Amino acid sequence: MSSAETSPTAHLVVAVDGTSGSGKSSTSRGVADRLGLRYLDTGAMFRAMTWWLLREGVDVHDAAAVAAAAGRPRIESGTDPLAPTITVDGMDVSVEIRTDEVNAAVSPVSAVPAVRSRLLDLQREAIGAGGIVVEGRDIGSVVWPQAEVKVYLSADPDARAARRAAEEGGSDLATTQQSLLERDRIDSGRATAPLTMAEGAVHVDSTHLTLVEVIDRIVGLATQATHEDA
Repeated sequence: MSSAETSPTAHLVVAVDGTSGSGKSSTSRGVADRLGLRYLDTGAMFRAMTWWLLREGVDVHDAAAVAAAAGRPRIESGTDPLAPTITVDGMDVSVEIRTDEVNAAVSPVSAVPAVRSRLLDLQREAIGAGGIVVEGRDIGSVVWPQAEVKVYLSADPDARAARRAAEEGGSDLATTQQSLLERDRIDSGRATAPLTMAEGAVHVDSTHLTLVEVIDRIVGLATQATHEDA
């Protein structure tokens, strides 16, 4: 048996939910790397679905059309925190899913129950026996409510807009903030699996924390959870 399999965190599931631009991806990858766990970006899966629908000419605002097509693409997520991948029908789309066109379309696609059901199955399959950090908006509430560690990560709108604009190469701050807040409104208000803080989750406000400080805090929660289960 390998040392990874005998590690106290070998079967741990860390669920990181929260608002857009709060640092979920960087934080989750850092936590997974620190703990020697796999990493799953569920948001990338929704973006991949959205990219495919757009490429296929499906009207993303027609919920029935989206639902009818949602079962067709083959979406696969690589779980290496240092080099995560996302492919659609064997094609690497990690760059394509970050375009403005996909950004504008991902919320209506994510609100379609058939899309969420299809990707929920893929997400639970990826989580499997655990040993993974999973980021999204409904991980602790819907995807894996039995997660040993649940975190709700947030930051104030100014900080989130500044981070997202920097990631996008200097986008307009006001426009970026408006886009983030609109995404929050849609995600929090949808009927299926809305953005919410899961029962038992620890709220971490990253506004005035460095990335390392946020990672440290979540690693501490994971360490505490493994000790409690020992």
